[in-house]
Formats: sequence, structure tokens, C-alpha cells
Amino acid sequence: MNTIKTALVVQNCTAGNYEKNLESTLNFITIALKKGASLIVFPEMNLTGYVVNDDIHTIARPVAEEMLTLFKRMAQTSNVTLLVGLAEKAPDKRIYSSHLIFKPDGSSDVYRKIHISPFEKKYYSAGNTISVFKSSGLMFGIQLCYDAHFPELSLAMALKQADVIFIPHASPRGSSQEKYDSWVRHLRARAFDNGVYIVALNQTGDNGKGLLFPGLCLFIGPDGHVAYKSIDNAEGVHLISIEKTLLINVRSHPMKYFLPNRRTDLFE
Repeated sequence: MNTIKTALVVQNCTAGNYEKNLESTLNFITIALKKGASLIVFPEMNLTGYVVNDDIHTIARPVAEEMLTLFKRMAQTSNVTLLVGLAEKAPDKRIYSSHLIFKPDGSSDVYRKIHISPFEKKYYSAGNTISVFKSSGLMFGIQLCYDAHFPELSLAMALKQADVIFIPHASPRGSSQEKYDSWVRHLRARAFDNGVYIVALNQTGDNGKGLLFPGLCLFIGPDGHVAYKSIDNAEGVHLISIEKTLLINVRSHPMKYFLPNRRTDLFE
């Protein structure tokens, strides 16, 4: 599979209204499947919504068997990879920003946000595992929002053979243009330096708990060029194509792919 059609969902997520967010998520999956997507990505914490206050203790929820069964069946039945997010309440009562991966073979996995911003540390715990996942013909990593500001995380995923890094956000404040200007500064570098695709997307609109999110999504090639962007602030499904050919072209070029020439004797 040389072309992987991927749907990026810019979604309004009401904090604390799991049923409404789930209904919206299922509707967007239906739309994405009709567009021919084989991989569908949702924003950070799209199922629970996002807050940075004491409300998180009632908003967060465990990864219940009912949730797992629903998305596993959908991934299998539709032959699609699903990436959905939630504020996860772990058995030890810690709360994580987690993204779940559901694969067409019926398996599932989880990424827990590694870097917690200073404003989040009172409420969220940090994950400790750098993972790369394989599905729908891709090797991919997941980072969540604040994770993207740490270059060594993208490097670690690239060294684990990631083709693409998906970066779902729950990033409030500012206009869509302002958020795009902020993201593009560092995300183009993550793509270009590591020879990987970078895909970023955000929640949008009022979350019902005092936060407004600028809706946008961004797709950057392994050559560092912006291949697609949307800053219209609206909910919607954006279809992009991840091309293996471009990855091969970049990684076979002696002056466009830098990882093989790292001085590992100095840096590691």
C-alpha cells in the first residue's frame, strides 16, 4: 500500500459529556469511511473533553470493556485504524491524557502523553513509554499537544522507524491562524529533521467549561513542506494522502535524510 488515505477530524468536544462526544465521534467515523479513509485520527481527549481544573476528576473515565469492544468491532468490520482520545482514569486513580489505537486485526493499544505542561501537572500524570505502532501499512508514533515541543521525542520515534507522527491537540486560545503560525514553527522542523510525516489537528469551539479551541489541522511532508492545512475553525473531516513514495525519495537522498549521519559516538 503506497498511498494511505487518512482522515483528520476537527471536532467540538464537550467536556464531561461522553455520550454526546461518542455520538459525534461515531458520526465522523461514518463520514470518513465514506470518503475512503483507512486511518482516522481524532483530537486529544475527544471522547471526554479537556479541562485543567478540578472538574477533571469527574470528567475522566476508565477505559471500559464496553468502549474497547465498540471500537475494536468498528475497526475490524470497516478495516480501518482508529485513533481516539480521552482523559483516562487509571485503576490507581491517576489521570492520563491517553490516545487509543484500534486496528483492523482486532487488537488495540494506548499511548499516554509523556510531557505534561506546567499548567497540567496538578491534574495529570505522565506516561513513560515511547512507542511506535504498526497498522494500515504504516509505522507511526503518537504525540499529544505539549509533547511536540520536545525534539528528542520525535527523534526517538524516527529511530524506531516511524513513517509518520500523529499529534492530536486539545490546545485552547487564540485564532486558528495564530495557532497555525505557532505550530508551523516547530512542526516543520520535526518533519524535516527526521524525515517523517507530521500530522497535527485540534479540537474546535466551546467545550462548555470555559475553554475555546481554534479549529485547525496541518499535514507536513518528510521534506518539511506543508502539504495541507485547514484553518477555517469549523468541525469537519479532512482527507489527506500519506505517500510512501515521498518517504522513499527523501530517505534515499544523501542530502535530505540526516539520521544515518548522526554522530552517535558523541550524542549517545
